[in-house]
Amino acid sequence: MGKKGMGILIGVTAVSPTRALPVGARLVCADNTGAKELQIVSVTGYHGRRRRMPKAGVGDHIVASVKKGTPEFRKQIVRAIVIRQRKEYRRTDGMRIKFDDNAAALITPEGAPRGSEIKGPMAREAAERWPRVAGLASTVV
Repeated sequence: MGKKGMGILIGVTAVSPTRALPVGARLVCADNTGAKELQIVSVTGYHGRRRRMPKAGVGDHIVASVKKGTPEFRKQIVRAIVIRQRKEYRRTDGMRIKFDDNAAALITPEGAPRGSEIKGPMAREAAERWPRVAGLASTVV
């Protein structure tokens, strides 16, 4: 039994990672679509508090603007999945995970990946939520 006000902690499995990427954050585009750098415009499905800036974490679906990349990709609004974040987060088994960079992979509105490969590792939390994107990752950590 925990402290008063903690709620019931029995059977907690899917604890979402710490959301560390606010709107406006820049991410590396980890796939081979032609986009190099993305800026978060909004977080799909985020329900926060009044006047609180929406934040994204590993596995979240975001809408982003392409800041660097090929001329046909630049200045486009795209959908993406956050696959890595620098801020460490805790897994249910007690392990703490953090990556070297903040990265995302582009997807279509249906949730299919736009690229054909993902450079670098992908977090297990993102791979469980987006199995079609995880199929392209070289390693899932």
